[in-house]
Amino acid sequence: MIHTKDKIIEAAERLFAEQGYASTSLRQIIAEAAVNLASVHYHFGSKERLLDDLVHRKADPVNQARLSLLDASESKAAGRPLSVEQILNAFLLPTAKAASADPTFVRLMGRIHAEGLMPAIVQKHFLPTAQRFVSALRRALPDLPEAEFLWRVHFMMGAMSYTMCGTPIFPAAIEDFHSRMEKLVRFLSAGFRAPAGNGEEKPA
Repeated sequence: MIHTKDKIIEAAERLFAEQGYASTSLRQIIAEAAVNLASVHYHFGSKERLLDDLVHRKADPVNQARLSLLDASESKAAGRPLSVEQILNAFLLPTAKAASADPTFVRLMGRIHAEGLMPAIVQKHFLPTAQRFVSALRRALPDLPEAEFLWRVHFMMGAMSYTMCGTPIFPAAIEDFHSRMEKLVRFLSAGFRAPAGNGEEKPA
């Protein structure tokens, strides 16, 4: 038997993915989940808290998988910097597994991005984990100027979001999430290793 809290979260995920967060009311979620208003207020208190709990439930396993892969690679490296590919594989491939298992959540994240809610979601649910990977990338790319490095991290985040949530411009390019992420790892690895542009000075 599905717990009431789970029913509410599953209903909210479907509706947020289909209609968007702003266009979905608590009344619609209640009807979809076949529960009463008191249940929503008891378990969540507000629509904002409901979205927060939903994202946490989905993001936490992904973050744990990312960190487990990074920890395993760092343990084998015995103090040496990891390769860019190792870091990106640990960061990106768990998202493909999660997306394949739950495409509705991918659509939900696309809606969140379109509605301008992504920065707050990333700050709360993904940033602490991402900072571990940014630090690992920095060790792997010690000669890249700091400003250039940070821009490339910014580009990585944008490319990841679009690759996961966006529809490919060319229909022939539509592939499963794992294939998308493997291609993205190759693309980003080359981008991170590209020489700094003219006018960028390497640190002394």
